[in-house]
Amino acid sequence: MKYENMVRGTFLARPNRFIAHIEIDGKEEICHVKNTGRCRELLTPGATVWCQKSDNPARKTKYDLICVQKGSLLINMDSQAPNIAAREWLMAGGLGQIEDLKVEYTHGDSRFDFSFVKDGKRCFLEVKGVTLENDGVCAFPDAPTQRGVKHLQGLTAAVQAGYGAFVLFVVQMADMKYLHPNDDTDPAFGAALRKASESGVSILAMDCAVTPDSMAIRLPLLIKL
Repeated sequence: MKYENMVRGTFLARPNRFIAHIEIDGKEEICHVKNTGRCRELLTPGATVWCQKSDNPARKTKYDLICVQKGSLLINMDSQAPNIAAREWLMAGGLGQIEDLKVEYTHGDSRFDFSFVKDGKRCFLEVKGVTLENDGVCAFPDAPTQRGVKHLQGLTAAVQAGYGAFVLFVVQMADMKYLHPNDDTDPAFGAALRKASESGVSILAMDCAVTPDSMAIRLPLLIKL
């Protein structure tokens, strides 16, 4: 996936989940943050960021915050990017040959990011974007997520009903050591992920090639449950 009209800036502050103050070309700008997660380890004063400029006069802010530099890592923190990248990856054969790809597919009381037919079986896939990193190790989630637990329970039930099911962790950076569930932050998610794996849900993690104006799924990443 590609972004247009990207500009470099310096992070100043984040007064709430939805906006950040960024210095761009010597001027303080208010930017929309396309990630409602905590991201405290990413958005530190003085961090270099990249923002997408919009020419839409109806917008309240001219910029969207997309990427942040954390040490030597460039991390995409756009929460919409993982699903876009996952769709591109699926269409390019990331899971082999699939048919009848659909987005936002409802099954039972769950809505999954993708549905498709693989090897004659209807499958569901849920995408989780990952931005939390410490010393080359990634974790998910960065905040408790009841919605994430519900998705895992729905996928587990789907497998038990004879469907195929996948969780795809899209790690929005490159060259990580491994990924693990963040039990300290959300033990319920970790427990649900382990149960899903034991029940036959396929748990996948892929890292991404990230530039200031692009992100694409790259290589498989080790998962430690």
